[in-house]
Amino acid sequence: MATLHSLASLLSSSLESLRQLPPQVVGDAIDLVSVLLLALGIKGLAKVRSARFANGLAALALGLAVLGLLIQLQPDATAWLWIAAGSAAGGLLGLVMAQRVPMTAMPETVALFNGCGGMASLLVAFGVSRYEGLDDGGWVAAASIVVSLLVGAITFSGSLVAMAKLRGWLDTPAWTQSNLRHGVNIGLALVCLVGALALSSDPGGWPLLLLVLASSLLGIGVTLPIGGADMPVVISLLNSYSGVAAAAAGFVVGSQLLIVAGAMVGAAGLILTQVMCTAMNRSLVSVLFGGALGAAAPAGGGGGGDATSYSRIVSCSPEECAMALENAERVVFVPGYGLAVAQAQHALRELSKLLEAHGVSVSYAIHPVAGRMPGHMNVLLAEADVPYEQMVEMDLINPEFPATDVVIVLGANDVVNPQAKTDPSSPLYGMPVLEVDQARQVFVVKRSLGAGYAGIANALFELPQTAMVFGDAKAVLNGLLTELRALGVGKVKETVSL
Repeated sequence: MATLHSLASLLSSSLESLRQLPPQVVGDAIDLVSVLLLALGIKGLAKVRSARFANGLAALALGLAVLGLLIQLQPDATAWLWIAAGSAAGGLLGLVMAQRVPMTAMPETVALFNGCGGMASLLVAFGVSRYEGLDDGGWVAAASIVVSLLVGAITFSGSLVAMAKLRGWLDTPAWTQSNLRHGVNIGLALVCLVGALALSSDPGGWPLLLLVLASSLLGIGVTLPIGGADMPVVISLLNSYSGVAAAAAGFVVGSQLLIVAGAMVGAAGLILTQVMCTAMNRSLVSVLFGGALGAAAPAGGGGGGDATSYSRIVSCSPEECAMALENAERVVFVPGYGLAVAQAQHALRELSKLLEAHGVSVSYAIHPVAGRMPGHMNVLLAEADVPYEQMVEMDLINPEFPATDVVIVLGANDVVNPQAKTDPSSPLYGMPVLEVDQARQVFVVKRSLGAGYAGIANALFELPQTAMVFGDAKAVLNGLLTELRALGVGKVKETVSL
C-alpha cells in the first residue's frame, strides 16, 4: 500500500508540474514524442509480422500530434466541439470503409485516401491564408501556404480522377491524347502562378480562390489523359504529392510531425514512382506527358485482343491441370488483377497448402506493377495469410523459372508477355516481365483471350508448353482442389504423421 501511495503521489506531482509548464513547451514535447513513435511505426511496417502493431503505433503518434497541437492552440469550447465531432465522424467513416471495402476496390480507396490527405492540407492552408493572412510568418509561411494550396488541390482533384477511372466511371477523352492538352495544362499552370504571386497582396480574396480553382483543374488536366496501365505510377506519384502537401502544411501550423511525416511520405512516394517506371520501362515524363499506355482499355482490365488474334491455342480442363500439379516438385503461382476480381486469394491459399502437404515447393511470383496499385498483389495474398517469404519479387524469381515444373498464371497478362523481350515493335518491348515462358509447363487461368492494358496479343498463350484454363479464377482453383483431393494429394504426409 505504501508503494502504491508513493506512486500516486509521484504521479500527482508530475501532473502538477506539467500544468505549470507553458502550453508551447508541453505541445513541443508531445510533438517530439509523436515524431519518434511515427519513425518506429514506419520502421515496423517493413516486416509483415510487426506491420499491424507498427500501424497502430503510427496511428497513436498522429493522435498525440493532434493533442499536442490542441494544447498549444488552446481552442475555445465551440472549437473543441467541432474538433470532437469531426474526429468522430472521420473515425466512424474510416472504420466502416475498412470493414466493407473489398480487395478489388483497394486501389481506388488508396487513391481516395491520397485525395483526402491533399484536401486536408489544402483546407489548413486555406484557413490560415483566409483568416490569419501572411504577414506574421514571413516568406517561409507564405511559400508553405502556396505549396500546400497548389499541391493539395492537384492531389485532391487528380486522386478523384484516378479513383473514377479505376472504378470505370470515367473514360479517357479523345482530345486528351492530342497536343491540345499540353496547351490547356500550361495555361492552367500560368494561372496558378498569377494567383500565387497575387496572394501576398490579398491573401483572403480572389487570388486565393483563383489559385485553388486553377490548381484543381490542373490536377484533372494532368491525370485525365493517363491510361489504366500507368495507374500504379499515378497512385504512387499522388501519394508523394500528398506527402509534400502535408509537409508544407506542417510549416504552416508549426507541426514537427507533419513536416517529418510529409517529408518521408513524399520521398518514399518518389522512390516508389521511380521503381514503378523502371518496372514498366517508361519514364515519368512519358507517363505524365507522352500519351496514355492502354488509355482505351476498359476499367476491368480487358482490351482489344480476342480469339481471332491467335492461330494456335491449346485449352485444358482443371482435371488435366490437377494431374500436372500432382506430379510436380516445384510450382509457381503468378497472381494478377483477375485473381483480385474473382476474390480467389483464399482458394489459392488452400490449394497451396494442399500442394505443400504433398511435398511440393510453392512460391508466388510478384511483378511490381501487377494489379492496380503498388504492392496490390502482396496485400491481396497477405489477406489470405500467404507467408511473406513465399512472395518472391521478379528479379529473384526469374532465374528460377527454368527449374520450375508448373507455373499457373492467375489473371495476369502483360506482365508475363514474352514479346517484351523479343519483339522490338511491341509497345511492351523493354519492359521487365516475369519469364514464365522458361518453365516446363504453364497454365494460364483467364475468363477469355482478352488482351491486357497494352491491347496486344500475348505470345505466351501460343507457346507449346502453355495451356489455357478458361473460367473464373475462384471456380478454377476450387475445381483444382476437388480434383487433387480426389487424386489423394495431401493425404500421404497426413498418414505418415499419424
